[in-house]
Amino acid sequence: MSKVLLGIILGAVLGAFDGSTAWFSGPAVRDQIVGIIIGSTVKGLIVGAIVGWYSSRTQSLAKGLLVGVLVAAFFAFIIAAIPQPDGSHYWVEIMVPGSIVGLIVGYATQKYGRPRVVKA
Repeated sequence: MSKVLLGIILGAVLGAFDGSTAWFSGPAVRDQIVGIIIGSTVKGLIVGAIVGWYSSRTQSLAKGLLVGVLVAAFFAFIIAAIPQPDGSHYWVEIMVPGSIVGLIVGYATQKYGRPRVVKA
C-alpha cells in the first residue's frame, strides 16, 4: 500500500477513535459526540494525507515522526483554540491525543508504506 493511502486510512481510523474518546471527557461534550467524531475523522484524513505525502518523499524515520507530530499538533491546536460555549478550552484533551495520532501515522507510513518508485 502506498504511503499516502496508508496515511489516509490510518489517519481516518485513528482520528475516529481519538474523537470517540471524547465521551470520557465528561457529560459536557456528550451531546456533541457525533460532531466530534466526524471532525476528528476529517482531521485524521487531512493529517494522514500530508504525513503520507511527506513520507513518500523521504526515507528518514526521524523526519517522518517529526512531521507527523508537528502537522497533527498544528491541526489539533486549531481545533483546541475554538472556545466551548462556556468559554473554556480543552487544550490538553485535544492536543495530546491528536499529536499521538500524528506520531503513529508518521511511524506507520515510514515503516509499512510502500516506498515511491522514481522512474528514470
